[in-house]
Amino acid sequence: MTVHFIGAGPGAADLMTLRGRALIEASPVCLYAGSLVPVELLSWCPAGARLVDTAGLNLDQILASIVDAHEAGLDVARLHSGDPSVFSAMAEQMRRLDALGIPYDVTPGVPAFAAAAAALKHELTVPGVGQTVILTRTSARATPMPPGEDLATLGASRSTLVLHLAVQRITAVVSELIPSYGEDCPVAVVARASREDELVLRGTLGDIAAAVAEAGIVRTAVIIVGAVLTASEFSDSHLYSSARCRES
Repeated sequence: MTVHFIGAGPGAADLMTLRGRALIEASPVCLYAGSLVPVELLSWCPAGARLVDTAGLNLDQILASIVDAHEAGLDVARLHSGDPSVFSAMAEQMRRLDALGIPYDVTPGVPAFAAAAAALKHELTVPGVGQTVILTRTSARATPMPPGEDLATLGASRSTLVLHLAVQRITAVVSELIPSYGEDCPVAVVARASREDELVLRGTLGDIAAAVAEAGIVRTAVIIVGAVLTASEFSDSHLYSSARCRES
């Protein structure tokens, strides 16, 4: 028996990896967050599979379902939206599984920020403009941010900033970033990236909060801040340069 932590991708079912789909099809138990994981993925579960929506469960209740499956010798497909390596709460589950001696593995998925960049048709690392991407969030009612990881500190680098779980605090985000980036810094908000109802807003730190409020975006969105979003005049990368030595 194995618990398979699977990145379910940003929303579109056809962005699920082949490995992830195969594990879902082979697992008699599937735990998923109904508020985030596309329902189409559940159609891949085998007939008679036990489906557990974890959206309303706490950690103890989630682990209880996994322990039940373990005792019955049944593999578990544990679906997490996007990629489970960031903001998935997978680590605390794995810690519990380690203590219980329950085996698990991890299958990556397409992260939300990558789907958002695809929707924007932008590379987030543009030569001479931005080569560093910071993935972060804000605290609000969630787990407090560690010391030194507040937006004012992170923004001091003026790197490309990608914020998850922060669109509800867009006004506060803007006020914390303007001192470092300036009001005219390009910003994009992508809600429900890759889904049929995907919504893309483009603007600056000076006007994006009003646009988000007008659009009524309150969840399932990624905020991207940085000059790379509007960069058009930049040097070609060294990767494909004719001056680059390609001898092995």
